[in-house]
Amino acid sequence: MTRSAEIGSSPEPRSLPQVAELVAACRRCDLWRNALHGVAGEGPPDAPLMLVGEQPGDQEDRQGRPFVGPAGEVLDRALAEAGADRKALYVTNAVKHFKHTLRGKRRLHKTPDRGEVLACRWWLQGERRLLRPRVVLALGATAAFAVIGKPTPIMKMRGQTIQLDDQSQAMVTVHPSYLLRMPDPKAKAEGFEMFVRDLKAAARLAGV
Repeated sequence: MTRSAEIGSSPEPRSLPQVAELVAACRRCDLWRNALHGVAGEGPPDAPLMLVGEQPGDQEDRQGRPFVGPAGEVLDRALAEAGADRKALYVTNAVKHFKHTLRGKRRLHKTPDRGEVLACRWWLQGERRLLRPRVVLALGATAAFAVIGKPTPIMKMRGQTIQLDDQSQAMVTVHPSYLLRMPDPKAKAEGFEMFVRDLKAAARLAGV
């Protein structure tokens, strides 16, 4: 864990709008230094299903909203095929600032490290405490670690439910960016179908 994460402190949020305010001023780790926005989750305060991604991407950082870039487009298409209304869900990320490296003018994604995930877990746990969802669906390994609290093999555990300490149920699936990176069209189509299946299962379990 970085020194800033160890010594950082934040007030406990009392509402989901306050989470967004406090995330914008968060200094629990150093990722804020190179990000444009802190990106909290969005969705209704009584959403029974929470989707947790890894971190904001380039477009999310620029717009200050989760899942509005290419991965968000994949997610929206999959949710539509799964018959789940995104407006009825709460969508957030494990880490609230965009970690990246510069290549020319391009800002390329870098995976958050363990210390950054643990530092930002304060906000994810605050969102879960305030939202009290029935089901939390983790999209990818970083999100699964943040939600479950330990490394979780996605391909092995997808389709299964995991009891969390607040009595909600966790499920895991791939991050939609994983589908974007698949070079083989047939494998990508099959992967998308499996992703839709996972979203359907989570929505059904959550009752949405």
